[in-house]
Amino acid sequence: MAHIKTTHVGSLPRGEELTPLLLARDAGKPYDAADFDAKVGAAVKDAVRHQVDAGVSIVSDGELGKVGYSTYMIERLSGFGGHIDRKPAADLAEVPGLAKKLSAIMGSQEFVRASCIGPVKLVTLEPLHDDIRRFRAALDAHGGPDTQGFMNAASPGLITAFQVNRHYPSHEAYLADLADAMREEYETIVNAGFFLQLDCPDLAMSRHTGYQDMSEADFLKVAAANVEALNAATANIPPEKMRMHVCWGNYEGPHDHDIPLERVIDIVLKARPSTVLFEAANPRHEHEWKVWADAKVPDTKVLAPGLIDTCSNYIEHPELVAQRIERFAAIVGPDRVVASTDCGFGTFAGYGKIDPIVTWRKLKSLREGADIAGARL
Repeated sequence: MAHIKTTHVGSLPRGEELTPLLLARDAGKPYDAADFDAKVGAAVKDAVRHQVDAGVSIVSDGELGKVGYSTYMIERLSGFGGHIDRKPAADLAEVPGLAKKLSAIMGSQEFVRASCIGPVKLVTLEPLHDDIRRFRAALDAHGGPDTQGFMNAASPGLITAFQVNRHYPSHEAYLADLADAMREEYETIVNAGFFLQLDCPDLAMSRHTGYQDMSEADFLKVAAANVEALNAATANIPPEKMRMHVCWGNYEGPHDHDIPLERVIDIVLKARPSTVLFEAANPRHEHEWKVWADAKVPDTKVLAPGLIDTCSNYIEHPELVAQRIERFAAIVGPDRVVASTDCGFGTFAGYGKIDPIVTWRKLKSLREGADIAGARL
């Protein structure tokens, strides 16, 4: 019998109590720091308990102390300011009626969308130290003897896709300073005893969002440069201590402008992190398990396919999860497969359609499916 570990991509629903606090803090409004810390700490403990109860092997803090996975760094780094509205994703721009409906269902993205307006440098890592302290306390309270932890961090390329460059003479110059500025955050997470997860939707989703005005050839050059910056920023960290997440966007749109996996897989595989998390459950990307089967996946890589869709409140049947696991086990072997989710359950505070109760039940089904597959493998 093989033991298949389970995990997820990182973010979890913030809840009605935390969301207004996070949005107020993000907007620069006054808030009670002690109250904020206490409420986030309690929420992280609750989230870790739920993950452990659901049988998740490698758990996270849910990013509950952050307003969002791609914008949180503006309070830690210099060089960012203002607010500019972004162009809608290329697929949603063609269906404005659907976009309006999705906004009504999922909520609005009220967080600050800053731009890079000056030199980027590290200012403080106190918020990260707070995240680590709260996560460690939650693991001490609720983690089992075999429970492992991971923490998310934005990759340099992700930051360029969300915080548009209005200062540097080139994309590469922006990336270089971001790599230097983010390096200490990455190393601090690993030195605290956690896996570092680099979030890299810039290698896929950004083709039809932040980089949508580029040609495909230019986009691929940018993606390759982003991976080089990621590798430089993590040069001191062993690959086996790192994971990276690649996705096409956690929203229920048409996704018919998504760049196919086969166009970017070689770039993705050049990144240093050993474990690769990617979409493999939703209707637009489930078929791409064949791309992994045809690729030359290095023996050092661990595949963590998304086997649970995070855009639907359907709870996947454990047998379906098991069948999906078996596809990837046939490619790299069961010891190099970790069962994961397509994306996060709560990428931004106040944004998302998955009910928190459904989140835990989906993760429980993931564990049950991993056990079925493990027994067969």
